[in-house]
Amino acid sequence: MRELTQIRQEIDEIDDKLVKLFSQRMKCSAEVAENKRGTGKAIYDPEREKQKIEVLTKGEENPFMKKTTEEIFLQLMSISRRYQYSILSREDHYIQKNFVEVDHLDINEDTKVVYQGIPGAYQEEAMVKYFGEDVKNFSVPEFKDVVKTLDAGEADYGVLPIENTSAGTVSGIYDMILDYDICIVGEETVECHHVLAGLPDSSLDQIKKVYSHHQGLLQCKKFLDQWDWDQVKVANTAISAKKVADDKDPSKAAICSKRAAKLYGLKILQREVNYEGNNTTRFVIMSKKKQYRTDARKVSISFSAPHEVGSLYNILMHFMFNDVNMCNIESRPLPGRQWEYGFYIDVIGNLNDPAIRNALAGIREETKDFKILGNF
Repeated sequence: MRELTQIRQEIDEIDDKLVKLFSQRMKCSAEVAENKRGTGKAIYDPEREKQKIEVLTKGEENPFMKKTTEEIFLQLMSISRRYQYSILSREDHYIQKNFVEVDHLDINEDTKVVYQGIPGAYQEEAMVKYFGEDVKNFSVPEFKDVVKTLDAGEADYGVLPIENTSAGTVSGIYDMILDYDICIVGEETVECHHVLAGLPDSSLDQIKKVYSHHQGLLQCKKFLDQWDWDQVKVANTAISAKKVADDKDPSKAAICSKRAAKLYGLKILQREVNYEGNNTTRFVIMSKKKQYRTDARKVSISFSAPHEVGSLYNILMHFMFNDVNMCNIESRPLPGRQWEYGFYIDVIGNLNDPAIRNALAGIREETKDFKILGNF
């Protein structure tokens, strides 16, 4: 048996050769990119890669070596593609064709903003926080009505909740953004300090039924589990406050904001009923105009990928290769497409950043249903 130092010396010599061969291979990849420049020929050719793997592993009988050879060359080809994307990305005009860069959003005395709910809802609070008290605004009954209104050109901006720190992603919002020709142009956060509110002459021991948005009920589950109350879901927390005020029934209470309780003349029976101290909702500001601010610092994209080994990994490697930081990822099964999933990802950056453009160019070519949801 050889000494360990001899074995390591041989490994070092092999590694040195591998590095030189890898460098030589990447030079060839660059030539391939130059060859494809201006031809419109796709960089990603999955059929050729599959055939190449079959040829390289055909004579290998050891299952471990066959699998690792396949893994090594899949990664080599993935790295080569990313290198080619970086070479050709300067000629990729996808972003310029679809988005306009602006110094600031167009907000003036004629701007109209739509939100879901009624005055006192957290959506309205987010709207006021982002646009100011004096902006023209109107409300609609359902979340989907917000995107429909925007798509129809009946409002300039819309406000919708997208994520809560305790309850997670607000179901269906991403799908609505995908279904309509709108994009995210901003975001706002609102700390949600839920209270239990009832009529001025009501008390905790009188309550039999509590109303709130389903997220409000979920965020206050620990508190509500202490009581044998009927829980009724309504469209939003402000509507629950208005209903309690309108019904004039001391056995009914609402989980809502302090602002909504005050607005509808209710008495706060219990403060801070949400079980997490850090209960914050993130709202997105949407517009039909495909634009992004020069100082925007977050890019949101969506795409679909097959349920295959390594498919998502190879897509996410575009971010790592370009040193792009991913800050959020969501997935959901695609209706009518078995074993295929839609992904929603937020990364830190601006659509003007070369690293962002390189990463998105590669992901766009290697996925289905690619869409930039916005830069904000």
